[in-house]
Amino acid sequence: MASGMRIWFVLFMTILLLVMVKSEQQVPCLFIMGDSLFDNGNNNNLLTNAKANYPPYGIDFPDGPTGRFTNGKNTADFLAELLGFDKYIEPFATVKGVEMFRGVNYASGAAGIRDESGIHLGDRISLNRQLRNHKVTISHLSTMLGNRTVTKEYLSKCIYIVGMGNNDYINNYLMPQFYLSSHLYKPEKYATILIHQYSEQLKTLYRHGARKVAVFGVGSIGCVPAELDLYGTNDTICVDSINSAVQKFADKFKPMIDDLNTNLPDANFIYINITSISLGDPSAIGITNLVEPCCEISSIIAKGQCSKGGGACSDRASHYFWDGFHPSEAPNKVCAERAYTALLPTDAYPFDISHLASLGSPLIKLAQSSRSEIA
Repeated sequence: MASGMRIWFVLFMTILLLVMVKSEQQVPCLFIMGDSLFDNGNNNNLLTNAKANYPPYGIDFPDGPTGRFTNGKNTADFLAELLGFDKYIEPFATVKGVEMFRGVNYASGAAGIRDESGIHLGDRISLNRQLRNHKVTISHLSTMLGNRTVTKEYLSKCIYIVGMGNNDYINNYLMPQFYLSSHLYKPEKYATILIHQYSEQLKTLYRHGARKVAVFGVGSIGCVPAELDLYGTNDTICVDSINSAVQKFADKFKPMIDDLNTNLPDANFIYINITSISLGDPSAIGITNLVEPCCEISSIIAKGQCSKGGGACSDRASHYFWDGFHPSEAPNKVCAERAYTALLPTDAYPFDISHLASLGSPLIKLAQSSRSEIA
């Protein structure tokens, strides 16, 4: 038995050293769950209108259109860079073999906390399905490592980023013609139901081995171009009724984080406040157009997304929005940077991702725990 544990320990430490030392990664792996803000190709082969694997998406990305819902890098890409990864995290749809040890991106455009969110657009990988996909990944890792306990220990050193909830409003609650939620629940009740389900899903992630989790909040949905076009503003900057409803959900994130950290041993959940991050003077980073999408918008298939093969503005760095829903690369970069290193105390709670990454020494602590098992 001791001999078998020594073999597992040597194999495990070799893998950990290879993935971390080679590129000076701050954590051994990065797992990503979310919607179109994080999706980097998982929807490409799904039967859905929620796709971004065609021009002009990816016009500023080195590999062109990959399934990212923006002109260049998304927030998950920038976070991978900030955490020291030398390559972006592969989507679950294409990742293979030992590449899984670096992490997996499970995010899916139109996905939500609730399974039905986004169904009018076609197939999408809800958070529940993403959690099931993560179980598949864990099974593969356990097979390669030869030990489920060691696998779970490895996962506890990784960072997980989760960004869900936007589509539970945009492609659910705010579409009474397709979904019953707004007919059944007032905004406060819906927010309560939604946060409870989200909390249970994050507990499932914890049971799968996650210990360092950054939970991204929802943005000011009432300010996105597609919602402005649909609802009108009555001479206000944003659709106030939408932001008011969504804020009831956003207000419940910090109490949820406190509850998870209090009741789950060794858990480190943090909250990234997208609303706080969006505050400030956008012109300071060169953004002067806060309303108009940069790409030509489709009026046929998926309203609010870029028209296939359509045009795009030349001054992309000055546009906050790339299409009717999604930010351009410039705000994605700012979002990642302030999530990683908070500029304001309200950006992250109780601390930011750089702090989350620094908790414990993955190599030393893991070596100690593994050696104690061998002994």
